[in-house]
Amino acid sequence: MMLNEMYSSSLFAASSRVARLSALLLCAALFAPLPALAQENAALPVATTSLAPGAEAEAEAEAAEAESNTIENEAIAAEDLAAEGESSESESPMFSHDLSPWGMYQNADIVVKIVMIGLAIASVITWTIALAKGLEIFIARRRLKGELAGLKKARSLKEADSGFRRKGLSHYLVQETLEEVRLSADTREREGIKERAAFRLERLVAASGRTMSRGTGPLATIGSTAPFVGLFGTVWGIMNSFIGIAKSQTTNLAVVAPGIAEALLATALGLVAAIPAVVIYNVFARSISGYKAEVSDCSAEVLLLLSRELDHLPEEQGAQMHLVKRA
Repeated sequence: MMLNEMYSSSLFAASSRVARLSALLLCAALFAPLPALAQENAALPVATTSLAPGAEAEAEAEAAEAESNTIENEAIAAEDLAAEGESSESESPMFSHDLSPWGMYQNADIVVKIVMIGLAIASVITWTIALAKGLEIFIARRRLKGELAGLKKARSLKEADSGFRRKGLSHYLVQETLEEVRLSADTREREGIKERAAFRLERLVAASGRTMSRGTGPLATIGSTAPFVGLFGTVWGIMNSFIGIAKSQTTNLAVVAPGIAEALLATALGLVAAIPAVVIYNVFARSISGYKAEVSDCSAEVLLLLSRELDHLPEEQGAQMHLVKRA
């Protein structure tokens, strides 16, 4: 019994020792990686510090490469700017053209300038004739209407002649009639006197129409020739444009535009000179036709007065027309 107890106690003690030893071994196995991890963590800054110089060198290389690329890009940009500057300098003479009418005239070729000056002078002549001749026709027709009214109220050639103090056209009509009566004083043919007086009056009417038409010829000339002169300026400007294209070896609009603009300006001036000239000439033609019709009416009134006086003469007096002469 005692032996069994002693054996069991020794066995218990041995088993407890084994348990303690196994516990110690287990703890040692569990906590053994911690010092290695600590050593590894402690070694990391050293490795990091050992890698830092290499990273700096690599960063410096990248920065140097980026700087070199920037310098190259700046050099390329400077070359592009220089090329653009040269091209702008080469194109500056073309872009220096002022495309206003006065600027185009100043930059135009000498031939185009002559064309423009000629068309401008033609336009001035047109409007000068329009004002002067228009005022002349207006005054003449207004005076003629008053004279026609006076002829209708007159009872004899002498009375009609004495009523025209301003020496108007009707005065000359009456004077021509009286002159024919004076020259035909010895004849007895009354119809012959009327025919000769009518012939004189017709000539006077035609002469009055020619006199009133005097000065309108330049309007017809300007109206018919100004478009062709402007066309000549257009052709010359286009020729200059083609010459500029051939010299510059380019079809840039800056090369073509000035010559085309000058050509169009010459055409515009031709139309500005021609269109008013044609319109004014047609207006004057109608006004002069109306004026000649009114002169014909005055002539007819004078013939009526002559015929009336001839019919009132006795047969035995024949053509003794001393009563109708001026005192």
